[in-house]
Amino acid sequence: MGDENRTAAEATARHIEDLILEGSLRPGDPLLAERELALRLKVSRPTLRQGLKLLEQRGLLVAEAGGGRRVAPLATSFTDPLVALMASRAEVVEDYLELRATLEGMAAGLAARRASDLDRETLAGCMRRIEAAHDAADPHAEAEADVDLHVALYEASHNVVLLQIMRALSGMLRRGVFHNRDTLYARPEVREVLRRQHRAIHDGVMARDPLAASAAAEAHMRYTRQALAEIAAAEARLDVSLRRIEGGSLTPR
Repeated sequence: MGDENRTAAEATARHIEDLILEGSLRPGDPLLAERELALRLKVSRPTLRQGLKLLEQRGLLVAEAGGGRRVAPLATSFTDPLVALMASRAEVVEDYLELRATLEGMAAGLAARRASDLDRETLAGCMRRIEAAHDAADPHAEAEADVDLHVALYEASHNVVLLQIMRALSGMLRRGVFHNRDTLYARPEVREVLRRQHRAIHDGVMARDPLAASAAAEAHMRYTRQALAEIAAAEARLDVSLRRIEGGSLTPR
């Protein structure tokens, strides 16, 4: 590869890297076909291929069987076994929720200051989905809209480090790594509180009130932490009761 071609390929790769970093290209997003992508980026197809190859080598893009490419799945700095180990310890789940309370408050405050009109429209769309799922008594759809609203909040913060960290955490949340959202959304009284709390976060951002948005986000995470602890305690009591009935499964019945 000549110096001129290498420079053009590096510039192409850098442009795509910037889109990934700022969150415009998201983990798992498919790229356009080469022909259209080259036109969009205003580069030749050989230069595009060289730039894409650089990104594949850096682990930012993955090639697919049909010849397409997509943004690599989001990874974290943890190996899977370590994540599983962390998630199995109640004290780590507490630490996770404690961290999220601080970062969610920060994200909401920044979003109230920095959100663009498009960010606000995305946030409003997530809130409408939460309301619709709540009215339809669809806990799974409401839980999915919940995570999407928080991701929209991180994007609206326009802090790329915060965005990428919180995207990793939200990915773990979708997979139920630290706690199962269904345990929250299975309880109608909890779902109602969560809906009101999400509305308060949304309204604080829309009003461009950083203090209100931040306070609402932190209160939401404190409630989530408390609700999960109470649910876990209730389940533990139920387990004890069942073991008593069954004689600890060690006595003849």
